[in-house]
Amino acid sequence: MEWFNNLIWGDGVAHSVLLFAVVVACGILLGKIKIFGVSLGITFVLFVGILAGHSGMKVDPEVLHFMREFGLILFVYSVGLQVGPGFFSSFKKGGIQLNMLAAGIVFLGVTTTIIIHFVTGISMQTMVGILSGAVTNTPGLGAAQQTYYDINNGVGDPAIAMGYAVAYPLGVVGIILSIIFLRYFFKVSFEKETENLYLASGRKKQSILLNSLEVKNPAVFGKTIRELSELSDIRFVISRVLHRENDYVEVASSGTILNEGDRIYVATIPESSEKIAAFMGAKVNMDKSEWEMLDKHLVSRRILITKPNINGKSLEQLNLRSNFGVNITRVNRSGVDLIAEPGLKLQIGDRVTVVGDENAIKSVEVVLGNQLKRLNEPNLIPIFIGIASGVLLGSIPFTFPGIPQPVKLGLAGGPLIVAILISIFGPKYKLITYTTMSANLMLREIGICLFLACVGIGAGEGFVDTIVNKGGLNWVGLGFIITIVPLIIIGMIGRGIFKLNYFTLMGLLAGSMTDPPALAYSNATAGNDSPAVSYASVYPLTMFLRVLSAQLLILLFL
Repeated sequence: MEWFNNLIWGDGVAHSVLLFAVVVACGILLGKIKIFGVSLGITFVLFVGILAGHSGMKVDPEVLHFMREFGLILFVYSVGLQVGPGFFSSFKKGGIQLNMLAAGIVFLGVTTTIIIHFVTGISMQTMVGILSGAVTNTPGLGAAQQTYYDINNGVGDPAIAMGYAVAYPLGVVGIILSIIFLRYFFKVSFEKETENLYLASGRKKQSILLNSLEVKNPAVFGKTIRELSELSDIRFVISRVLHRENDYVEVASSGTILNEGDRIYVATIPESSEKIAAFMGAKVNMDKSEWEMLDKHLVSRRILITKPNINGKSLEQLNLRSNFGVNITRVNRSGVDLIAEPGLKLQIGDRVTVVGDENAIKSVEVVLGNQLKRLNEPNLIPIFIGIASGVLLGSIPFTFPGIPQPVKLGLAGGPLIVAILISIFGPKYKLITYTTMSANLMLREIGICLFLACVGIGAGEGFVDTIVNKGGLNWVGLGFIITIVPLIIIGMIGRGIFKLNYFTLMGLLAGSMTDPPALAYSNATAGNDSPAVSYASVYPLTMFLRVLSAQLLILLFL
């Protein structure tokens, strides 16, 4: 049985892999248990890790540190890829407001920490550790330890890390409890919140209107579609033209000439619907089925972009109208219809609506791909390029006047920012950033599980002793206050005054505490990506403020 004892209590690779696997599996299993209708989900991995660490199970410190940081990188990078396409639009619509509320949570947490320091007399280095644990911010802990180490000539203080370890578990729970409290305090109905979310984004999801118009404006007679596009700033695409003189339906092109009485099938955005009708003449009652009856030789079909060489190319560059006699009227990207303007760049995973002859469309399918199987193949090169770039960005020191130590985004902030940027701008540089939802979820869940397991195992050894014999029980309570007070205050303001959607509010609270477990809980509870979007909107600024404030507290109060 010696081999078995070495496997369980040793320190080799097999022992480490087995321990991680058991902790994660048991944590996920126990996390499914509901108490008063609430389950902690994969957050329970943290507590199983603490139990394992307390039982004497250890992992080599360097291995533990690597697995923790690598797991965190996988998680935040996957989140960035998921929410990246909608990040900037979300920031424009409410991101400034969300970031100001998140900054308010950081400010209230720091203020509460300073007040507790003066009232209780607990050293600031210990309080910074408690603060970092209460807000579940590992980079802040690292920044505080490094700053203390530097200003004390290479001498560290274990109280910083112990305060973090003691406060962290209840910090995770406190964030989730705050989210639950706000739900019941404001009597939130998930069905109503989902409906409001749909209504708020409904215009975006239905961003293309299809209208049938009759040409009656003399200013339009005899002009080509290209000339009309140059005369007006209205965004529109003409799909088909029914010529009055011969009742022939033509696939529209930039050179198609419009004459009096011609009928056209137009795709436009809602805001331009009435403008284009007035510009052309008048609306007529012809729906899609009537057009299909008239142009039996034409078909309309959605084609999936799966060819890598199409990624990043504009519709104008493809020139499908001249090459195949077809017309692209709409492009659907992540559930959103976009106007098929000449300069629009296509991405892997887009679905384009193509109108034309059956044979021509078959030829277009060959050019664009239309093979779902190709999308299931992983594109690993952009992922590892992105992670490498994120680590590089997170390691760059930023110096500020009056602060002796540089500030860094860290191994969480850097990859998240790069993932967001690469998902938006990657196609421009021929990077295929598309990943299936299942692949994204797999990376994300593996990452967060490894991170939680490592934090739990690392904190487990001295956890009970600190709580029982070293005043750690008081630290737990103080950390809980630092966690709860800012979240409840800003949560009340966000929901009561600014009327934030509850799903958005969940992501805001999780992001303001840079807490992946709370985000995982919020995503599972909401059943949509709204928490992830608001989380990513506030995460970069919050991470910067958390790291900066931890360093400032050490520098200013020691």
